[in-house]
Amino acid sequence: MSDLRLTGKRAVVTGAAGGLGRAFAQGFARAGATVLVADINAAGCAETVALIAAAGGVAHATTVDVTSTASCATLAETAGRLLGGVDILVNNAAIYAGLERRALEEIDEAVWDRVMAVNVKGVWQMSRALTPLMRAAGGGAIVNVSSATVFSGSPQWLHYVASKGAVIAMTRAMARELGDAGIRVNVLAPGFTLTEASLGLMEDAASYGVTRGALKRAAGAGDMVGGALYLASDLAGFVTGQTLIVDGGRQFN
Repeated sequence: MSDLRLTGKRAVVTGAAGGLGRAFAQGFARAGATVLVADINAAGCAETVALIAAAGGVAHATTVDVTSTASCATLAETAGRLLGGVDILVNNAAIYAGLERRALEEIDEAVWDRVMAVNVKGVWQMSRALTPLMRAAGGGAIVNVSSATVFSGSPQWLHYVASKGAVIAMTRAMARELGDAGIRVNVLAPGFTLTEASLGLMEDAASYGVTRGALKRAAGAGDMVGGALYLASDLAGFVTGQTLIVDGGRQFN
């Protein structure tokens, strides 16, 4: 992965205590970046850092509540102290595991608000906390993690789909606003991926939707890493405001 030229880059990955976030953190570390592993789950962060260290990478762990201004500000201070700045932010933290499918009339208001607070507000909170460090570095890259479900409109999933659709809209506005600072902002939209969270959502997760794809196999977390690395790297140096769907060809946009 040396051609990605990520050696020496400083990356922050949220929601990195497991699942996709852990895979992203490991991928950036393998590509040469120093990674700040951030999550509300301190034990999971420590496990991710240990895995990265065992593979020869460099990472640090920190806790963060992406819905809290104070917590995100503390993370920015930690990133400045431990990393010396930030070049890459992967906004991966989201509510997904344990989220129940419900008809739109039956979604609990408190659940709706919590999904929006983490999945939407959290992206804004983290971005506004770390963009000053990117400005100071002369530029950077933000990868916001959405979902391919936005393009299929999954039923009984309105709160999640709406939150991930908002991430795409925010990304386009952020790209316009931050372009003059040399900060690129793009979306990675994974299709259904076999993570711990996905496996807990349904009994037939391993075969879910496989026949709909051009590539007829289930996706693992590792299948999503290349897209994130590309969007964060100089190979995508003239790419901003875009959405990259990684779903094995189940849908095209």
